[in-house]
Amino acid sequence: MTKSHLANLTLKGLLVLVAAMPLASHAAEPLIVVEDRGGTSALPYYEALNLQPRKSDGNGTARPPIPVPQVPATPADEAAMLPVRSAKLTPGTVARRVIEAPGLRPFVVVGDDAASQAWLRRHAASLRERGAVGLVVNVETAQALARLRALAPGVPLAPASGDDLVERLGLRHYPALITATGIEQ
Repeated sequence: MTKSHLANLTLKGLLVLVAAMPLASHAAEPLIVVEDRGGTSALPYYEALNLQPRKSDGNGTARPPIPVPQVPATPADEAAMLPVRSAKLTPGTVARRVIEAPGLRPFVVVGDDAASQAWLRRHAASLRERGAVGLVVNVETAQALARLRALAPGVPLAPASGDDLVERLGLRHYPALITATGIEQ
């Protein structure tokens, strides 16, 4: 190795150390959560990495162990999710409008009401062709859910609250079809 090559490597190593110092000084600072939209804890995924917890929080006090969410012994069946009621969504007319959601798989929002049932019957073939899935946002019983599924065979329908769609998509009524490019009825 020549002297100039060794000097070049030393200089590069020094630059890396100097650049990393501000990052190291911030490593002990607490994480600031800007927004938390709920959901399921990612803790089980981190546990699979077998990471060792830090012994203290930097001030010498021991950190309490992180509680691990318990997985139910038997997975909840769909009937346990019922009834589903979406207080912010009602049957009604949906004005067609354009949205930009590239990559969004087509999905429908329906309920267990006469308008949704007629709409599902009328659009079942088109929904199957598009590969649409469905959210049933207002349904009381497993039997009612089964009746809706029978109206559109091949279109997966799942019970789920749709109140979040009010804020995210400005949707107030259903039945509706949401695609990557628009919302329509």
